[in-house]
Amino acid sequence: MKKLGLATALLLAMTGAQAYQFQVEGQSEQIETENAHNKFTGAVQGTYYLSNVDSKKGPLAEAAFMNQASNVALAYNYGKYSSSVSDVKFNSQTFGAKAEAYVPTSLVPVYASAAYNHTYQDNKNGVNDNNGDRYAVEVGAMIAPNFLIAAGYTRVADKAQATYDAFDILEDGVAKAGFDRATIGDKKDVATARAKYVGAIDGTNMALGFEAGLIYGENTAYTLKSDLYFTPKLSVGASYAETSADMPNDNQTIWSANVNYFVTDDLSVTAKYTSTNALGSNPDTQTVGLNAKYRF
Repeated sequence: MKKLGLATALLLAMTGAQAYQFQVEGQSEQIETENAHNKFTGAVQGTYYLSNVDSKKGPLAEAAFMNQASNVALAYNYGKYSSSVSDVKFNSQTFGAKAEAYVPTSLVPVYASAAYNHTYQDNKNGVNDNNGDRYAVEVGAMIAPNFLIAAGYTRVADKAQATYDAFDILEDGVAKAGFDRATIGDKKDVATARAKYVGAIDGTNMALGFEAGLIYGENTAYTLKSDLYFTPKLSVGASYAETSADMPNDNQTIWSANVNYFVTDDLSVTAKYTSTNALGSNPDTQTVGLNAKYRF
């Protein structure tokens, strides 16, 4: 029996198992702005799920969400910036830890999460280095199958601008993370809300995903996202966000598009493009990013 179990496990590993408990991912973005050069970011994240995630139902990209898979994760982001018109130069590092839990109840599954992020900005042009911490909690419920609503609270421990979320950077890109940071402004107590739904398109092998988010800090911003899954392995998506923050050029919007493909059930690649001219004093910001995930 032991030999049979070992052979079965080996066969699943060779053919692409339909369940996983770990996910690792890496991401890099190249950033183009009018007044900057040599600007890029790199990020990694590791996630451990408390039980096996069944990837046989629905889009592979949303397997953990559809399984209501509780997890813990660590993330790290590195960014480098130098201006072509001034002496501004700095390196930025953000470290994050996060836990998510789905708890069954007699009414609906309850969702809760907690996260901590620390950012260190190493200035190279005689300006003092910058540090920032932020803590976040979120609670919600799955009010229907694959339909989550949640509200959250974020505490920004320092007013320093160097307070970012490494998980947001991996999820939505560095430009969107900067956009959200401008929305928070100097406010230390920030309210958030979001809703997410993923559902099959009847009579097809396709599915749709929708997500909406709100940030209420010194300013207010909202985000709308949608993904179309042509097959469980292939999807295209787009997102749009707008803020009330006082941005240069009166442009307070950011949008992005992405293509995601699972080469195997365990390995996926995502290409993303983002455009905005609402970040700091650098108009017409554009980013191109590549993300890869591996599950086992």
